[in-house]
This record gives sequence, structure tokens and C-alpha cells, in this order.
Amino acid sequence: MIGRGLDVDGTIAREGAMSRVPDAFAGVVVAAARARIVDAFGDGRLHSAYVYGSIPRGTARLGISDLDLLLALHAEPTEADRLDAARIEQALDQAFDQIDGVGILLFSTRTLLSELERHDLGFFVACLCTPLLGADLAEQLPRYRPTALLARETNGDLSSALTEWGRQAARATTDKQRRGLSRLVARRIVRTGFTLVMPRWGGWTSDLTESAEAFGTYYPTRAEQMLAAARIGRAPSADPTVLRQLIDDLGPWLAAEYTAVHGEKAVRP
Repeated sequence: MIGRGLDVDGTIAREGAMSRVPDAFAGVVVAAARARIVDAFGDGRLHSAYVYGSIPRGTARLGISDLDLLLALHAEPTEADRLDAARIEQALDQAFDQIDGVGILLFSTRTLLSELERHDLGFFVACLCTPLLGADLAEQLPRYRPTALLARETNGDLSSALTEWGRQAARATTDKQRRGLSRLVARRIVRTGFTLVMPRWGGWTSDLTESAEAFGTYYPTRAEQMLAAARIGRAPSADPTVLRQLIDDLGPWLAAEYTAVHGEKAVRP
């Protein structure tokens, strides 16, 4: 890697590796998660499994970080598949104090390798996911560069997300709900802010602070807001005012600027 998340050929390097998983999490990821997935999906449904997020990046924090998994299935996910995934999530979350929650994404290999998802889910698998089980789908995907096309297809749909977040914020009645939503919203806004400037910055990062700082280089009048969002992404807030600032101010401005610079993400069926 030559810096700014790139390989020597200028393409985006895969950001995680099993060798980077902290020892405190190795039993969760390498042993328990793999075993649970094999037990539940080892009947021919599973093509491959991946771990992503702070654990394979080596930045996970004990008792704070969650475990994020993606399962690539041979067929389109069914309700039975989703129930099996939910059981794995619950079992792992209850069994290990090292993690605070488990999330499993389910997709078919057809979707992950489709032309429509080439610069969204395809990029996600190839660059942000670390192989855990099975044949690596990254071998069937291209090498990616920090282009405007990648920016548009990864985060060019923020406006639709803002609408749904507004509804969720209105329905939130507990501090736990507001903290969970503030974490989700803040992280998505920071990552969208980063991909807005990614082609000019000339690299890739998933680090929230680095993402906010890169954004602030090009949008200094919004820099402090984005740095604040990065802090909320790491330490969520239950303050309704915080959510409103993200959803009603920074978010709409960012969505409009994103569309003006990169255009809107291709419509999904």
C-alpha cells in the first residue's frame, strides 16, 4: 500500500485482513462466527462469508464495536435465510461481551456480481469486506479507483435516506433509539461527505475522523459540523437536537451538493 488506501497501481486496496483482527476478537470472528455460519448455512445455501468494519481493520474497541458480517448466497435470500441469520446475530451477541451487537447482510451472488451493483455492493465486497469462508467474490470483480462514478454509486442516494431517518426520528421515544439512530445517521453523513471529495482527495479511507478532515479541506465552512458528526458516529448522542441538526441541516445540504457534483445513484428495482 502506498498511502491514502491505495495499492501501488493506484487502485483502492482492500482495507481489512484476518491478520489485523485484534486477539481479543479473534475467538468471535475466526472461531465462533465461522462455526455458527457453517452450522446454519452449510447445507449448500452459502457461497461465501465475509467480515467487515472495525474488527478486520484492527480498530475495534472492546465492548463498543459491533461484529459486521456479509453472507453471499447461491440464491436470493428467503425469509428462512433471514431467520437463520437473526438467530446467529442473537447467539453471538449474547455469547461475547467483546462486541456490542451483530449485523448480518444477506445477498445473492447474482446481485453482488451484477452490473448494476458493480460500483456499490461489488466495491463493498472487493474492497471493504474480508473473506471468512468460501471462494472470494473479489476475484470476479474489477480493481476500483477513487472516481466520480464510484462516488455516485456508493452514496448518491442520501436524500432518500434522509426522508426515512426523519420518520424514524419522529417515532423515537427512548434514549437508546435516539442513540442508535444518531450513530447510523452520523456515520452515513460522514462517509457521504468523504466520497463527495474522494476523487479530489485521491484515495480511500473508512476512518471517520480522517474522512471528516478530508471533507473539511474542500468545504471549510462545513468542516466543524462534519467533525462533530464523526464524533457522534463514535460516541452516539440521545439529544434530539443533535439528530435534527444532522437530518434537517447538514444532511440536506450534503445531499444537494452531492447531486450537483456527482449526480444521483442509478435507480434500483
